Amino acid sequence: MTRPAPQYDLVGLGEVMLRLAATPPQRLEQASVLDVQIGGTEANVAAACARLGLRTALISALPSEHAWGDRTIHELCGHGVDCRGVLRRPGQRMGLYFIEYGMAPRPVRVLYDRRDSAFSRLVPDDVDWTPVRSARVVHITGVTAALGNNLREVVRRAIDEAATAGVPVSLDVNYRARLWSPKEARDFLGEILPRVQYLFVGGDDAATVFELEGAPERVLAELHRLAPAATIALTLGEAGSAVLTTVGVSRPSRQYTVSVVDRVGAGDAYAAGFLWATLIGRGPQQAVDAATALAALKCTIWGDVPVVTRAELEELLATDSTEIRR
Repeated sequence: MTRPAPQYDLVGLGEVMLRLAATPPQRLEQASVLDVQIGGTEANVAAACARLGLRTALISALPSEHAWGDRTIHELCGHGVDCRGVLRRPGQRMGLYFIEYGMAPRPVRVLYDRRDSAFSRLVPDDVDWTPVRSARVVHITGVTAALGNNLREVVRRAIDEAATAGVPVSLDVNYRARLWSPKEARDFLGEILPRVQYLFVGGDDAATVFELEGAPERVLAELHRLAPAATIALTLGEAGSAVLTTVGVSRPSRQYTVSVVDRVGAGDAYAAGFLWATLIGRGPQQAVDAATALAALKCTIWGDVPVVTRAELEELLATDSTEIRR
């Protein structure tokens, strides 16, 4: 039986929150005004890919009859994300997170207020799984699984629905120490990694969650044992990234000088750039380069979402730069 043509290139599943940031260099306790944005790792990826020309959708939950929930839908739709899979629930709340941007040596600090949000109460039977079955790739992250046992069941169901329809699954580990322990993360992720086709993991997360350290090639080889069917992208901060595919390990072929405005969301931009390039038919090296370029562009933009067009990304990919700083 021939599978119907996919309705979406990418479907994300995850929570969208309000992001409230103190204006740098103020601390939260000094701030009298907070900058309001929306953010959420899966939503960031869906929005970035939509801006680059892909057909994307989001599965999530937000309060209904709620100004901030309405604004979230309007902004995501404005980026091009189909939000018909976002449940609207009366009498519930939206998760928040507060950001304080530190000036070196003070780090960026994030304070979450997401307990009992509309999304945190989601169970598998709440979801219309049609978009997942109608996608070319489904993107999930460890953040969703970390929110509770009910959300882990949602992630399991998403993977089951994708597998039944022959849809590849993309997973960004995105470990959050405030949400679960390394052992909890390792146990759950170890269960689902054999079913993943694209895996994104930071070097710090590989060390914390999977206890894998050393040369990137060694870490990638050990991750391959856990996710044998996956293309694996290991992000390494200032050292760039290393990506394991069926043809070997690829590294960025270009580097960029970056004047950093906001690092938050750079990892999501990397994943979005990689998936975008892959879905439009580019090879592994081109995907790594697109991921690197979009992450660099994101660092120059305030907010979680890389407000970048395909033309701007292609323009950067066509330039010769020599140094990357993040």
